[in-house]
Amino acid sequence: MNIFDAIASQPFLQYALLAGVLSGVGCGLMGTYVVVKRINFLAGGIAHSVLAGMGLAYFLGGSPVFGAIISALVAALIIGWIKLRWQEDEDTIIAAVWSIGMAIGIIFIAKTPGYSVDLMSYLFGNILMVSSDELYIMLGLDIILLAAVSVFYKHFLIVCFDEEFAKLRGVNVNLFYLLLLCLVALTVVLLIQVVGLILVIALLTLPAAIAMQYQHSLKGIMILAMVLG
Repeated sequence: MNIFDAIASQPFLQYALLAGVLSGVGCGLMGTYVVVKRINFLAGGIAHSVLAGMGLAYFLGGSPVFGAIISALVAALIIGWIKLRWQEDEDTIIAAVWSIGMAIGIIFIAKTPGYSVDLMSYLFGNILMVSSDELYIMLGLDIILLAAVSVFYKHFLIVCFDEEFAKLRGVNVNLFYLLLLCLVALTVVLLIQVVGLILVIALLTLPAAIAMQYQHSLKGIMILAMVLG
């Protein structure tokens, strides 16, 4: 019972619990698409490219979270374009984007005076350091993800399972593929404060992969993945 007493009396533990719940919602929603579409490597490239925007934002005195959002979206569009344009060499090019993004971030971190403790928590995760402002950002990102999935559910479904049929039906497959990657990018930003860049892919893929063993509909997988997350 001590843990429940501590949660009731300690705000930072309440923030940690809420951060875990909000992260579970995001990773359950988008992790399902990542696993079904088999774009784990692309998600990894996006996740590690985020460090570039975070390092630049910290160097300029801005918010690392907003820097992460911008760099994640840019990386998603670049990686998506690479996937659509150079499918044969995509692994090599995505690995290069992955490495360059981290290298740029490390350079800006090194050039920033003082010890970048906040960026280290983003790299390795520190759920106990989540602030109320970051919770609002996470809630906003979750609302965006829920709204996008609700509106474009059928489009994402057909893009994930049958691109040729989608093209015959007149669906702009490339547009919705890039939109899906952008939503994955936002999910990465949602998760970095909780588990850090190093473990983002685990939280993004493992709950959905486990849920696929017990559910056979996309909605069922999403719901179970959110609970597991």
